[in-house]
Amino acid sequence: MTGFLAGLLVAVLPLLAAGFWLGRRTARPENLGGLGTPVEHATFETLHTASLAAPPLRAGLTEETARRSARRLRTLLGTDALCLTDHENLLVWDGVGDHHRTEIMERLAGPLESGRGEAFPLHCETPDCPVRWAVVTPLTVDDRVHGTLVACAPRESAVLVRAAGEVARWVSVQLELADLDRSRTRLIEAEIRALRAQISPHFIFNSLAVIASFVRTDPERARELLLEFADFTRYSFRRHGDFTTLADELHAIDHYLALVRARFGDRLTVTLQIAPEVLPVTLPFLCLQPLVENAVKHGLEGKTGTCRIQITAQDEGAEALVVIEDDGAGMDPVLLRRILAGETSPSGGIGLSNVDDRLRQVYGDDHGLVIETAPGAGMRITARLPKYQPGVH
Repeated sequence: MTGFLAGLLVAVLPLLAAGFWLGRRTARPENLGGLGTPVEHATFETLHTASLAAPPLRAGLTEETARRSARRLRTLLGTDALCLTDHENLLVWDGVGDHHRTEIMERLAGPLESGRGEAFPLHCETPDCPVRWAVVTPLTVDDRVHGTLVACAPRESAVLVRAAGEVARWVSVQLELADLDRSRTRLIEAEIRALRAQISPHFIFNSLAVIASFVRTDPERARELLLEFADFTRYSFRRHGDFTTLADELHAIDHYLALVRARFGDRLTVTLQIAPEVLPVTLPFLCLQPLVENAVKHGLEGKTGTCRIQITAQDEGAEALVVIEDDGAGMDPVLLRRILAGETSPSGGIGLSNVDDRLRQVYGDDHGLVIETAPGAGMRITARLPKYQPGVH
């Protein structure tokens, strides 16, 4: 996909550059609304029209998106009529001659089956109908035909056939990007479901057991813990949005730690140092809580004494630097690399690899987790979160 887009860009840019140069050579004294020469003006209008047609198509091929983009696509081709179809239905007809709908739909079986374009004359008994010829071009994504673009004109034209093919390929790119967006959303949702599934049943059981132990001896304390438990589970199992704010994530962590402290008492000490200016930073949902849970697990595991966990969030210019550190049992770095590579998944490991994968997917490979650890030396996990990232909101 990336290679295709790059190739398309490489193919188009020389044409635009040549048009710009030719426009300079043939420029008339007057300009067109401050837009330069006629060639420059035409180039701008084409790119502007394409930019207006693209956003609806990024949502996929539906009646609504076809309706919102059809007029722009017809303007790009300069035809009397244009329609978009899926495999079974004509989604939109823009322009004149819509009485040809049935005839055109009857001719789509071949292009939809073969994935090859076709041009054919239209039969019309209306004397003044300007639509006499149709060009059908399939819309394909990953070698699968999703529908067709049909351009209609008064007469046969080889230029229209080529132009319709280019516009159809451009539409196909937008549909492929829409498909990638949906795949990305499904992947993130699946990863969040995996994290939710990893919320330890033992943690839930132990939390409820602790709450129950306070019911008789300290009812008010039991009530407070029950509210903490409700708020934590409500946040963890919410169903809207792939992203959250650092403030909300830290708030959920606070609920989680309140339940852990109720169970372990003075054995657990948590220190937070949070710069107020980073609280609005947006990050993937359920991104830090698994890291804190990992610190609690490895901080208390195999120890009879206390565990100290420190959570810091600092302002680093264009990024927020979040560090979660514990003085627990630590981990063999070789085992840690295998966990992050997905080669093994011991208890608690899925949380680390899941968070690392999602950070890399959203921000790029330079923003994966940085983990420093050794057996008996605790663990320090660092996450760098860009304050501004396209698509993260």
